[in-house]
Amino acid sequence: MRDMIEGLAVRGPMKPGFDEILTPQALGLIADLHRNYDGERRRLLAERDARQARLDAGEEILDFPAETAAIRAGEWTVPPAPADLADRRVEITGPVDRKMVINALNSGAKCFMADFEDASTPSWSNLIDGQINLRDANARTISFTDPKSGKSYALKEDPAVLIARVRGLHLDEAHIEVDGAPVAGGFVDFALYLLHNHASTAANGSGPYFYLPKLETRFEARLWALVIRHCETALGLAPGTVRVTVLIETLPAAFELDEILYELRENITGFNAGRWDYIFSYIKRQRTDGSKVLPDRSAVTMTTPFMAAYAERVIAVCHRRGAHAMGGMSAFIPVKNDEAANAAAVDKVRADKTREASIGHDGAWVAHPALVDVALDAFNAVMPQANQLEKRPEVVEDRDALVAPADGAITEAGLFGNADVAIRYIASWLQGRGAAPIHNLMEDAATAEISRAQLWQWRVHGAKTEDGVAIDAARVEALIAKAGEAIRAEIGENAWSAGRFGEAQEILTALALSDQFEEFLTLPAYKRISEV
Repeated sequence: MRDMIEGLAVRGPMKPGFDEILTPQALGLIADLHRNYDGERRRLLAERDARQARLDAGEEILDFPAETAAIRAGEWTVPPAPADLADRRVEITGPVDRKMVINALNSGAKCFMADFEDASTPSWSNLIDGQINLRDANARTISFTDPKSGKSYALKEDPAVLIARVRGLHLDEAHIEVDGAPVAGGFVDFALYLLHNHASTAANGSGPYFYLPKLETRFEARLWALVIRHCETALGLAPGTVRVTVLIETLPAAFELDEILYELRENITGFNAGRWDYIFSYIKRQRTDGSKVLPDRSAVTMTTPFMAAYAERVIAVCHRRGAHAMGGMSAFIPVKNDEAANAAAVDKVRADKTREASIGHDGAWVAHPALVDVALDAFNAVMPQANQLEKRPEVVEDRDALVAPADGAITEAGLFGNADVAIRYIASWLQGRGAAPIHNLMEDAATAEISRAQLWQWRVHGAKTEDGVAIDAARVEALIAKAGEAIRAEIGENAWSAGRFGEAQEILTALALSDQFEEFLTLPAYKRISEV
């Protein structure tokens, strides 16, 4: 069956049930998207690199585009949200494994963002099994029995609204080739989910809803608009059937909010302030600017001036255009067997969500079902209505506020913490787990990206820890080795070897000490999990 599409080859193993997802119609749609739009995708990725070279050389600065001033000044709005997306006050996020899907849909959250990207290792099995799981969830047939505990899980009445997050434009899918080239991972995720779920979601009074990550410019939004329109037409769906929320998680995107909304105006419902990737992008896109060296990751909060300016701008632009402005992720998770620590974590989540609701967000994310009610209570206290679209703060264009340096210290603990968390997370990712509980926080790929980016930034700019000692290559390498040895001593030699921690340490060391800044750590790491 998979050989029926001329020029297309499926390189991944076909496990039971995979043929129900990788149907001739699905593969045909993927091939069509590749042939029509992959050239533009690759051109846009090359333009990211070219722009970065100009930024590095000081030939360009990030700013509001003069050529789109009329779009920013114009009076236009996006379509109202579908009925089941009018109230999104709490969304839970997580990977697409079967048990997680059921628990998230049953959590009491308004929506569940099923993540094919940062919370999922993009192994072939994870991705296609994930499509099966989401198909079954929308068909209301999903169930799961844990082979270890024997506990059974089934979907409850009135589950959360399901939203699928596809991979970013930078990620290839090595297991499907068209005309000898790998296809775009995001196009695969989008096409498969839309094809297999548009009918069942309509029957449920819902629709095919998506999160689009890592966009940087209006041109990338325009590409997604073309892909969406192509798929709606190919499947006989009315224009606007697909609804998307864009993650504003890159620094360049913060300068093109109106433009991104405008390009996707037939299909968009809102933005999400993806705080962790945004910090990573802040470092990455300003990596040659020594004035933008950030302090310890724990010191960069949403009250840090450049982060506050970003969140406030997302809210102001969204509400002016009739779009929802979702807040970000609180990574805290419940702490077992430590009542005081658990109470402190809950208090931090409550404070974070109260702050987001108070500044005008229409909802926000949590990472664990036990925190859904905490976040709901925080939003209910501030936002008794479905959303806060009626709040219209002034839209300002303040470039300096978006790139302002951050105050705070770099500490030895911060250095070690970055090495420790990055090794632990990368090892988890290599084992196939893209969402990892580490030190009472639910971490995803953005965590490791910030950690390795800070190690690189501190080394390149010769930043000093608060004791006045400079951070050089030898110090970074020694800290990574020290963190690795501490983990090895904690978990034992067998777990270290079986858990691919040595590989993780090797990857982190190479990234932190490289002369060139790797665009995404998942690009070199993907080669280690590909089955081709």
